[in-house]
Amino acid sequence: MKGETSWISHCHNYAAINTVESNSLSELKDEDKKEVSSVLVDFILPDDILERILACLPVASLFRASCVCKRWHEIVKSGKFLGNSSKSLSHKPWYFMFTSLKEPVGYAYDLTFRKWYGIELPCIWTSSCLISSSCGLFCLMDNDSRTELYVCNPITKCCKSLEEPPGFKFSDYNALAMSANRKTRRYSVSIVKSKHIPGNLFQWDISIHIYNSGTMMWTTRLTDVLAGWRGGDESVICDGILYFMIYSTGIGGLENRHGLITYDLSSISSSPGLLMRSFISVPCSLTCGRLINLKEKLIMVGGIGRRDRADIIKGVGIWRLNGTEWQQITRMPHKYFQGFGEFDEVFASSGTDDFIYIQSYGAPALLIFDVEQIKWRWSPKCPVTKRFPLQLFTGFCFEPRLEIAP
Repeated sequence: MKGETSWISHCHNYAAINTVESNSLSELKDEDKKEVSSVLVDFILPDDILERILACLPVASLFRASCVCKRWHEIVKSGKFLGNSSKSLSHKPWYFMFTSLKEPVGYAYDLTFRKWYGIELPCIWTSSCLISSSCGLFCLMDNDSRTELYVCNPITKCCKSLEEPPGFKFSDYNALAMSANRKTRRYSVSIVKSKHIPGNLFQWDISIHIYNSGTMMWTTRLTDVLAGWRGGDESVICDGILYFMIYSTGIGGLENRHGLITYDLSSISSSPGLLMRSFISVPCSLTCGRLINLKEKLIMVGGIGRRDRADIIKGVGIWRLNGTEWQQITRMPHKYFQGFGEFDEVFASSGTDDFIYIQSYGAPALLIFDVEQIKWRWSPKCPVTKRFPLQLFTGFCFEPRLEIAP
């Protein structure tokens, strides 16, 4: 299919690769001179030179190169090569788009080469799960049992299972966030659990739980009670601060149905009412809000609701949080807003570095915003078609990195 390249077979055939042996010089005597020369070049190149050559390949081509012979495979999979290649490979964020609600299959968009690749994600059985990514890793939590968590590298397929988090066994809402450190290669995972207090229309229990890859342990940082507000499934970690969205339960006739809570992950305070003391209002009436970490700064992509009908979207805005004040970066031009066709009041958006992806759940169209250049553009058409009217599409953004492992 035009625009599509698949490396699935290259990623999963390592057992066969290990059995491949390079041809001996004696077996090359009857080969064409051109073929002999090309093979001999590979034989005479020292490993360090070959590593430099392979490091110039894009990520997708590296997987094909690893299938050429045993020697190339061992180089590409070596820790030394993975570490050195990270300095030359582009880390512009990719976007993975699920094309099925029941299977973990879809297409990944390569922003550098403007290509879609057909790939499968490890440790995912359905697209109905919570996902957060950081520095080449992504963390996922099963949305049904809400007890199974994994941290994976979507490129190398390395995967690790995490222990079941503490807190409510059955919570009404969970917000998952992940933050990885490129230098130490350690990471933290946060889960904000929200559970309605039985028999009370106003109050919701909130708890914050943090996993540290260094200690490989979960800790419960805070438990609190919110009145008139509940947690949801939107959160992010920026520069050691956990941000998560809260939602009005409809009591009190508030103008805005959304709010933002901040929590310093280095804090040891857990006094009652701490969360609401950090409350930050949203800049306008929103249909939904998506929180994104761009270079350790909090960015929010939100659907702007109509004044008379807050649940009807009239546009999309992007804001940056400075202290406790929101600064508008831009608003989606109307031609792009119309380009989605019927744009739902709730949509998907994620990003990293200087790039933000926006996707409507009702179509496979993908819009990209470059924050540095203040520039909008569509991705090439994803090689998938909508098969039935209620088919939904979703996805997430990640950095293509080879050197980091869970």
